[in-house]
Amino acid sequence: MTTATTPVSEHDLFSDHTLANTEEVYAELRELGTVVYLPANESYAITRYEAIREANSDPATFSSKQVAFNPQMNEILSGTSLAADPPEHGKLRAILTDNLSPRALRSLKDVINQDADALVKELIQKGTFDGMKDLAVAFPVSVVLDLIGVQGDKRDSILPWGEAAFNLLGPLNQRAQESFPLAGELFTWTHEDMKGEDLAEGSIGRAVWQAAERGEIAPESFGYLVHQILAAGMDTTIATIGNVIQLLAEYPEQYAALREDPKKIPAAVAETLRFRTPAPAFGRLATRDVEVDGTIIPAGSQVALLYGSGNRDEQKYENPDVFDIDRNPVDHLGFGYGIHGCAGQGLAKLEINGLMEAWLRNVESFTVTDVVPRLNNFSRPYDSMQVTITN
Repeated sequence: MTTATTPVSEHDLFSDHTLANTEEVYAELRELGTVVYLPANESYAITRYEAIREANSDPATFSSKQVAFNPQMNEILSGTSLAADPPEHGKLRAILTDNLSPRALRSLKDVINQDADALVKELIQKGTFDGMKDLAVAFPVSVVLDLIGVQGDKRDSILPWGEAAFNLLGPLNQRAQESFPLAGELFTWTHEDMKGEDLAEGSIGRAVWQAAERGEIAPESFGYLVHQILAAGMDTTIATIGNVIQLLAEYPEQYAALREDPKKIPAAVAETLRFRTPAPAFGRLATRDVEVDGTIIPAGSQVALLYGSGNRDEQKYENPDVFDIDRNPVDHLGFGYGIHGCAGQGLAKLEINGLMEAWLRNVESFTVTDVVPRLNNFSRPYDSMQVTITN
């Protein structure tokens, strides 16, 4: 159902074309209107920055019960803070934020910085390497698995499991269908096979298990929350590391300015998250008829919040298609907004900033070539890129 004034587009948010040309497709949708109906996804896409923020500020109207774009995954996600509304959301979220707050993570900063420095120096010795596999993937995967407390041979399975789970946040297209077996392995491990004692003492995973043991959360929430952290705690960070390395190679004058003033690292990371949003679309359920900028979204409708579009909204940002580390867009939507703002963003910033500090100290100049994207229904990672140190 659409109202007479609702713009309609034949774009599919999860087609190969859209996944490979996200910013261009989103620009077309923005031109059509703040709300655009997409028959291919049976969804109302919200394209403008302010409207997206307002939707995220109203979880009673824009429910997270349909954060994914297929009913099977929404059922699976039930019980996670990602797919919960108040008041259930607050209790589940508290377990994450207690363990991922800046205070809780403070003790990790020195270790993360030391590990980042060692990895960058090791890669410099190689001279040429895969910027994704050897840097963007290797670093956050190691950090997150240690943080969760994953031990033994399961560590090698986590990354493909997480990527498969992200594919399932879209519709049940071919990518999602092919991901079911791997995502099922992750679900089976976190919900049936994993035991709290399997996770390292002092880890976040062990802390979540102990919260369930104390009755602070339902016993089944243990697996859900660990599943959520593992699936979401790496892929967007991996994508952002790849993006910032590629963009700084593409704009060497900005890299030179960053080396002159490393205090701009947080601004450069924020601009990267705005310019290339790693998770550009999230689902919501409209719980009532709601008017957004003159368009009625009917109750019961699937809504798509296009964070990647809001981050390029010319009504919000001047020259939004220009990458500029001096912009410092601290209000970007790269980590979402409101009660569902990314619970792991503190850890992500710690990892990315630490890696960038090590990179600036040790790398005077570099090039990036042979960039190969990887299509994923939810995130926007690269598959590989060749990085050559030219110091």
